[in-house]
Amino acid sequence: MKGLILSGGKGTRLRPLTFTRAKQLIPIANKPNLFYGVDDLVAAGITDIGVIISPETGDEVRAALSDGARWNARITYILQSAPRGLAHAVQTARDFLGDDSFVMYLGDNILSGGIAHLVEEYRQGSAEGIILLTPVPNPQQFGVAVLDAAGQVVKLIEKPKDPPSNLALVGIYLLPARVHEVIATLQPSWRGEYEITDAIQGLIDRGCRVAAHTVRGWWKDTGKPEDLLEANRLVLSQLARDIKGELEESEILGDVVVEPGAKLVRSTVRGPAHIAAGAVIRDSYVGPYTAVGRDVVVEGSEVEYSILMDGVEIRALPYRLDASILGQGVEVNGSGAHRKHTIQLVLGDRSQVCL
Repeated sequence: MKGLILSGGKGTRLRPLTFTRAKQLIPIANKPNLFYGVDDLVAAGITDIGVIISPETGDEVRAALSDGARWNARITYILQSAPRGLAHAVQTARDFLGDDSFVMYLGDNILSGGIAHLVEEYRQGSAEGIILLTPVPNPQQFGVAVLDAAGQVVKLIEKPKDPPSNLALVGIYLLPARVHEVIATLQPSWRGEYEITDAIQGLIDRGCRVAAHTVRGWWKDTGKPEDLLEANRLVLSQLARDIKGELEESEILGDVVVEPGAKLVRSTVRGPAHIAAGAVIRDSYVGPYTAVGRDVVVEGSEVEYSILMDGVEIRALPYRLDASILGQGVEVNGSGAHRKHTIQLVLGDRSQVCL
């Protein structure tokens, strides 16, 4: 069984963060989002992995994943010239996939609990395809599944205007090689894309048994800034306390990771939070659900429920920084006046703001 991770697209909903980086490489709890999908595949015993890349961000994805040796995996890169839909991505990977069944994993998804149980069920041969579902309040924005009384999939509809259920497809699919026959017959949808929901529907129409499972724990599609922050919160909530950095007149409360080489001076960190190597927090407060990247400086400021990417510098803010995402190398400076309010920022790489 092979793995296929989709890491293309332009990430327009995450701009300005994605003007200078692949959306799948935005860090969640100080680890690129894409790495969680690789972790899940390898943990399930799948080490032959194809990664769909785009012309815009492909080089960055290659540099991040390299050849897969850090996972004891083999990674093959597959260029999708334009984002023509998920089924088109599978078609683009046809030579890599060959006649093997495969797990397709969207690179901007993040899931608790992994997929090993799904892969094991698939290998036992009880179904020719497996999809993962979760109830959502806005099913019209997703592919939606209709199940029969026995819980089997009978129909899939992509972004229906009048949803027949609230069960949305999560971006993880276990599919047989037979799906390539279906994809070869597909026509573009009303969105102008070749939909994976149409491909799976084609399998069902041909008599294939497609099983459905509901997500264990939680799942996030990190397509918008608020989704990134929520995913960051969910991952950080699973941390175990691990203090290896240097503390000077500082207080750590709760489950906090402070990596070796990080330094806290006259500061308080309230977990869950993750402080990466090289970060310096001085005369500051870092609140729950905050990820502080490598070589970040937080001085005379307060921040919580935020993602600070590598090299960010925050100094003397007059407001508490809350629910914010700061790209690599961002600088935010303030007057150091008394804090009465909070401020929320989403800034792309190397932005500069003075307050």
